[in-house]
Amino acid sequence: MASSTSEQRNPIIPVEFTKGVNGLDKVIVREVRGSSAEVYLYGAHVTSWKNDYGEEMLFVSSKAIFKPPKAIRGGIPICFPQFASHGSLEQHGFARNRLWSVDPDPPPFPINSSSKAYVDLILKPSEEDLKIWPYSFEFRLRITLGPGGDLMLTSRIRNTNTDGKPFSFTFAYHTYFSVSDISEVRVEGLETLDYLDNLQNKERFTEQGDAITFESEVDKIYLSTPTKIAIMDHERKRTFVIRKDGLPDAVVWNPWDKKAKAMADFGDDEYKHMLCVEAAAVEKPVTLKPGEEWRGRQELSAVPSSYCSGQLDPGKVLTGS
Repeated sequence: MASSTSEQRNPIIPVEFTKGVNGLDKVIVREVRGSSAEVYLYGAHVTSWKNDYGEEMLFVSSKAIFKPPKAIRGGIPICFPQFASHGSLEQHGFARNRLWSVDPDPPPFPINSSSKAYVDLILKPSEEDLKIWPYSFEFRLRITLGPGGDLMLTSRIRNTNTDGKPFSFTFAYHTYFSVSDISEVRVEGLETLDYLDNLQNKERFTEQGDAITFESEVDKIYLSTPTKIAIMDHERKRTFVIRKDGLPDAVVWNPWDKKAKAMADFGDDEYKHMLCVEAAAVEKPVTLKPGEEWRGRQELSAVPSSYCSGQLDPGKVLTGS
């Protein structure tokens, strides 16, 4: 009874508009059971996702620079219309360092969710953007917290060119997960798949072994990946599950010590406490004709890990619902 009384005194505000670091506009989304997410309008950038107990699930560097035009280091940067250097634009495209707007008139989302904890954002190209990427588009993003604290990002990108021109793009949700110790982490669901190794000139290899573990720098694009991938944090007894639609690839990245030291906005030892596993469409660019729309969705959840003979048992996670 105590909790319901306190809820009556302090009702949960599902969506709150406020200011973040350096006065940047920020939206806080809260689910009634206690989970929350924070989103900066700069980059439509999710910088925090906490579970019902207030534990942070995402990594943001202590040295992150919250100052345009620099992208925020950590959280969930959105890579569009170009992933990495796969094209002629700046690294990872420009969506992550543009100011987005709250979408005043979002289209109906056919997602069966009773959650009030969501925000709709929109990005349209400026005159300057059209000079570097001469295509008209509308990029709508819905960020939702589900009743179980799951975090859902749904992107809808539409070609609004009036001159009949199609366009192609690559895309990624560049999610930085917070982990206790990278050497105690396993990724399941990518075994035996082909990947492009960015550390070896994008050469194609096939993954060997029954799980991906980490003992040095990793930068790989896994191809034709399943809709579900699991990240086991052995020490924290936590498993992250990524479910994705419309995003056939999965990028796995950890800079390790040398690259960490070379990044001004990344702590020297922070590589030990983060792992990027990114739902992406990279190998085969998405092409849209005028009027066509693409949709790419990722849902993140965190569940307690189960154990089997001293090792994390992903079976339940990957084969379960």
